[in-house]
Amino acid sequence: MPKRLSKGLWNYRSIALVVLTPLLLLPLPVVVRAKEAECAFVLLLMATYWVTEVIPLSMTAMLPAILFPTFGIMKSSAVAKEYFKDFHFLLVGVTCLATSIEKWGLHRRIALRLVTLVGVNPAWLMLGFMSGCAFLSMWVQNTSAVTMVMPIAEAVLQQMLKANEGGCAGEDNPNLQLDETLLSRSAAFTVFTSGHRKRPDSPEETFTCVQVQPVSQPAAAQAAVCPPAAPSRTTQDLMMCKAMCVGIAYSSNIGGITTLPGTSPNLIFSDYLNQIYPNCNCVNFGNWLLLCLPISVIMLLLTWLWLYWLFIGSDFRFLWRCGGERSEKEKAARKVVEDEYEALGPMSSQEIFTGLVFLLMVLLWLTRSPGFMPGWASLFPHHSGYITDATVALLLGLLFFIAPAYGPSRKYEAMISWKEFQASMPWKVALLVGGGFALAEGTEESGLSLWVAELLTPLGDLPVLATITVACIIVTTVTEVASNAATITIFLPILSPLAEAIHVNPLYILIPTTLCTSFSFLLPVSNPPNAVVFAYGHIGIMDMVKAGLGVNVIGVLAVLLAVATWGVPLFSLDTYPDWAPVLPGLNSTTP
Repeated sequence: MPKRLSKGLWNYRSIALVVLTPLLLLPLPVVVRAKEAECAFVLLLMATYWVTEVIPLSMTAMLPAILFPTFGIMKSSAVAKEYFKDFHFLLVGVTCLATSIEKWGLHRRIALRLVTLVGVNPAWLMLGFMSGCAFLSMWVQNTSAVTMVMPIAEAVLQQMLKANEGGCAGEDNPNLQLDETLLSRSAAFTVFTSGHRKRPDSPEETFTCVQVQPVSQPAAAQAAVCPPAAPSRTTQDLMMCKAMCVGIAYSSNIGGITTLPGTSPNLIFSDYLNQIYPNCNCVNFGNWLLLCLPISVIMLLLTWLWLYWLFIGSDFRFLWRCGGERSEKEKAARKVVEDEYEALGPMSSQEIFTGLVFLLMVLLWLTRSPGFMPGWASLFPHHSGYITDATVALLLGLLFFIAPAYGPSRKYEAMISWKEFQASMPWKVALLVGGGFALAEGTEESGLSLWVAELLTPLGDLPVLATITVACIIVTTVTEVASNAATITIFLPILSPLAEAIHVNPLYILIPTTLCTSFSFLLPVSNPPNAVVFAYGHIGIMDMVKAGLGVNVIGVLAVLLAVATWGVPLFSLDTYPDWAPVLPGLNSTTP
């Protein structure tokens, strides 16, 4: 009986946490009786719910709409305005592009082409898939990039294993297909519906259900159910599979930081900056790309070498060796890649249209207001600041609902439908970000941000780079157990007052911590791309932990190098800007 009772209580631990957390935090608003304390109650409550995910992230984001009017911090109508911003229009436009890319298979052509360019030696093959995934994740969600690339990589891996005297259970799979739509969406759907962020104390609930076995995919089914330690696989084969899968998962996060729409923390940061510092016009698509593209390239190359050394070996002679006789594995891999690329045939009109819109969108983003020269936005001098990247994304995204997918010989059908867009639109992220904006506005209205700034004033005695390093390490640690979007939403209202308190350019702290929010590499539950890759069964948790520790160090050091060198002239980080408030009586520190 006691055992059954304890089991029942354990099953209801989420409800206990939901009830106990506000009760434990209740002394803040009851005893202190100040607007700052009431806002701190809301902030701590949301942070706890976001980190533990006892209730859905998007519903936690709704708490300001309930609690701010209740405490008299903001009116309900004022809170509601924070839930739909310029960010959401940008997200809608980018999602339209991503939907068309996935629907018409342009991502498969890009990934296969990159792989054929680098070759099929295991090391170069891994770099090819990592580069393809990183490039895709610059423009689509990280999870979408992984689910686009992994089925292609899985087919290549299975063909290479088969070349080494049979793959799973030693059976031949002549009908190896790449219907990634069925495969990747099944994997992604199962991962998300099973709760990809359940705590590690119940791994069987999180991952055992992710066995992708569509009837039309015998090879994919065998890959999902085959145990990684099958006797027919050599240790080298296993290590190659581990390196390839981990590399694809990590490259999605590495590529995502390169552009502002590449990942949700970047977008949240951009819109937070516009909201809190409306006169700050120094962050745009162009200079963000100039800052982060070198970071991504450095991280990608060092991560590739780190994973190769960790899983495959320390023989790096392949870097300068060229030509020579290819092994059976390499021949098999090249054959499957070439066959799949040839099967795509010439580019369809739908792919060409999608590619042209994609290039036009990037070009308009880069030239809107590049900073070093007048952009096309200067053509509207009487409406300065009215047009943003969201305007461009929404305009071009609308084209996909208008442009016909086929010629006049067939019934009219748009490039994408609303149903297809709705399936791809990350509504959870949209609501989560809205809650973050409402929380940030509440901290300003209540005076909590000023109180935090005064509390953090002693940090002005530390070197600025030391303060940034500590903030990056804290954020990188928290993002391993909380979602990336939730982590940056929690820390932005804390870190911007910190920058004001020590009289440092807020971008000097906010930019590196925003980038480090995407460095969730340690666990399968750290982010959805890790979970999707883990579902293929090639890697274990300890494989990801060992690999992730090294990549975390690489990422933090690369970010610190960037903001301390080429980031300083790019964003004038060595001066306190006139668009940031000067708090009286606070320490002044220069980098």
